[in-house]
Amino acid sequence: MKAVVTGASTGIGEATVRLLRSHGWDVVAVARREERLQALAEQTGCDYFVADLTDEEQVSALEKHAGVVDAVVNNAGGALGTDSVADAKPERWRRMYEMNVMTALQVTDAFLPGLQKRGGDLVFLTSTAAHDTYPGGGGYVAAKHGERIIANTLRQELVGEPVRIIEIAPGLVKTPEFSLNRLGDAHAAAAVYEGVKEPLVADDIAEAIVWALERPRHMNIDSMIIRPRAQATNTVLYREN
Repeated sequence: MKAVVTGASTGIGEATVRLLRSHGWDVVAVARREERLQALAEQTGCDYFVADLTDEEQVSALEKHAGVVDAVVNNAGGALGTDSVADAKPERWRRMYEMNVMTALQVTDAFLPGLQKRGGDLVFLTSTAAHDTYPGGGGYVAAKHGERIIANTLRQELVGEPVRIIEIAPGLVKTPEFSLNRLGDAHAAAAVYEGVKEPLVADDIAEAIVWALERPRHMNIDSMIIRPRAQATNTVLYREN
């Protein structure tokens, strides 16, 4: 079995590559930072491909490099700080849309024909932000809602075909890049973790992804929302003081 994992240089993507390799999968790890991918390849034996997935030509090159695959994990994405809707910075919101929605759409378009022929799996890593809202998170929330809609619509469009569309929506996950990508402020990130003493870790989500991929082919995990126990309701956790 062979999988492509995007956003694989750190966090959930890296953890997913490691776990898939331990389960015997061939993996193509994809990200922009070559030095991190090289280290991951040396440690796990995975293949890797350096690409900015907001660029359609680079996505096409990735598809050619990867060849025939059984699964694609759309993990690339992220947030860029916090803005109230009233103070929205259009360029930042536009960039988040490109990072999350357009990246997922372009990767999907590139690999879907092959997955349809082979009978494969397409995983979308969204977020609880795709199901909730929170003050200051409008740009990221809008982007993740958009990504979730792509997954849900595609699942309906492919009814009867041998392709599984799986959404994994994590809550608060403590990763090395959280403070930069989600809040843009280390103090704000520390305040969030103060409210959730035991956040999820990347391995928690990787385990869910691999579990879903390895279910019997007649099973489809439509959507799995995974939150820390302390975040088990729609609680505002991202408001800056």
